[in-house]
Amino acid sequence: MSELGPEVIKIDEFSGHEDALGLDPARIAPGSPVPAQFVRNLYTDDTGRFFAGIWRSNQGAWHVSYTENELCVLTEGRVRISDEHGRSWTFGPGDCFVMPAGFRGLWEVLEPARKFYAIYEPQPAL
Repeated sequence: MSELGPEVIKIDEFSGHEDALGLDPARIAPGSPVPAQFVRNLYTDDTGRFFAGIWRSNQGAWHVSYTENELCVLTEGRVRISDEHGRSWTFGPGDCFVMPAGFRGLWEVLEPARKFYAIYEPQPAL
């Protein structure tokens, strides 16, 4: 941080660098292709508990278990998220939703997707 204080961080596909993500094969849903996923993390706070950027993925489905709270804004594609109780939600471009800590279920990319994300990882309970 400079003497002027923190700067505003622009989150776009031209900033920073994009990294490939590798999903644990054990998380891939039976019969699903292994999706190619990429992340462009453009901000991490000093605590390492809050971060934001852009994620993208092609088709595939995998099991999720959230310890973090994530705000998602889907900018491309379609995704379906199903929980362990059989409920499901489908989102498309322009949809904004929160994945709360404690959510467990299946994340499916139905069409190649891209999202802006902001994630907060709470302090572990003692």
